[in-house]
Amino acid sequence: MARQNAYPTDLNDAEWALLAPWLDPPRTRQGRPRTVARRDIVDALFYQLRTGCQWRYLPPEFPNWETVYWYFSRWRDDGTWVRINDTLRRRVRVALGREAEPSAAIVDSQSAKTTEKGASAASTPAS
Repeated sequence: MARQNAYPTDLNDAEWALLAPWLDPPRTRQGRPRTVARRDIVDALFYQLRTGCQWRYLPPEFPNWETVYWYFSRWRDDGTWVRINDTLRRRVRVALGREAEPSAAIVDSQSAKTTEKGASAASTPAS
């Protein structure tokens, strides 16, 4: 059943087609039948991510917040989001004519703290 309200964070059909193989695999005969569409779960997750709302304050058009949070936790803990991110990053790099895996990394010295006093104070012997 389609939701009545659409949000700017909702996936379009092409975006869902990229994510669906990881998030909506075919059901086996075991377990309870699904009652919540995975696409609605992902739309709720993207809404929460973009707005920063508390889980309990997801709009009522989305599945129950506890269900949404359960899927988020499950996919986070089993590495689903990491696998999706890695695969999509590789596809974008190849589409841009680059190697699938990056060959270098940059560490911003403004972000990587050495000590609270700074590198020279930390390496100077105390007198």
